[in-house]
Amino acid sequence: MSRVALVTGGMGGLGEAICIKLAALGYKVVTTYSPGNKTWKEWLDSMNKMGFGFRAYPCDVANFDSAKACVEQIAKEVGPVDVLVNNAGITRDMTFKKMDKVNWDAVMSTNLDSTFNMTKQVCDGMLDRGWGRIINISSVNGQKGAFGQTNYSAAKAGMHGFTKALALEVARKGVTVNTISPGYIGTKMVMAIPSDVLDSKIIPQIPMGRLGKPEEVAGLVAYLSSDEAAFLTGANIAINGGQHMH
Repeated sequence: MSRVALVTGGMGGLGEAICIKLAALGYKVVTTYSPGNKTWKEWLDSMNKMGFGFRAYPCDVANFDSAKACVEQIAKEVGPVDVLVNNAGITRDMTFKKMDKVNWDAVMSTNLDSTFNMTKQVCDGMLDRGWGRIINISSVNGQKGAFGQTNYSAAKAGMHGFTKALALEVARKGVTVNTISPGYIGTKMVMAIPSDVLDSKIIPQIPMGRLGKPEEVAGLVAYLSSDEAAFLTGANIAINGGQHMH
C-alpha cells in the first residue's frame, strides 16, 4: 500500500517540486492551499494532466481548527498521513524599527504555529503505526539571521527547536523529525527580489555562485522520507551552496 505524503503550501515553487518528487517515488501526494487561493483548481488540473494524481484540500495552516478539519478529511478520503512536510511559509520583511505586531504575528502564526497545528494532527497516528516522517522546511536565515527578518528568522529558528524536542520524544517509535534549511532557491519568492540586489548582494555570498534549484531541495526531502533515512533524526540539514556553514 502506498504511503500518504502531505505537503503544506505545495503549490509554490519549492512545494510543487517536493510534491512532484514524492509522487515520482510512489507516494500518494496531498497538498494544502490557502482558503483564499483562487487558482488552486488550475494548478491541480495542470499537474494531474501530467499524471501525478495529486489531491488538494483547503487549509489555513495558521489556524488549529482548520488544520484539524483538513487532516480529518484527508484521512477519510485518502488515508492516514505517513509523511508530513511543513513547507507553508510567508515573509513580511521590514526592519525591527518599522515592524508592527500584525506583521510579527502573521509570520509567526503561518511559519511556526502551523508546524504545531499540522504535526499535532498526524503524530499520534504515526506513533500507533510505528512509522512516520516529519520534515520541517526552515531557512538559512533561521541559522544565521537576516537584515529585515526578525520575524521570519525567529520563526524559522523556532521550527528547529521544535524538531529537536519532538525527535527525542518519538525516536523509539519509528518516527523521525528533521529540519531542512535551504539557502536562496530559485523560487517565485526569491525571484521577486530585484535582480540587481540578487546579483550584487546575494549571489556573491554563495560560494557556488548560483541559486539553488527547487528539485535539489526536493531530492533531500525524498531521502528524509525514505526507509533508508530511519536512523537520521533531530538534524538540521543545510542546503545552501556553502553560503553558511556551522
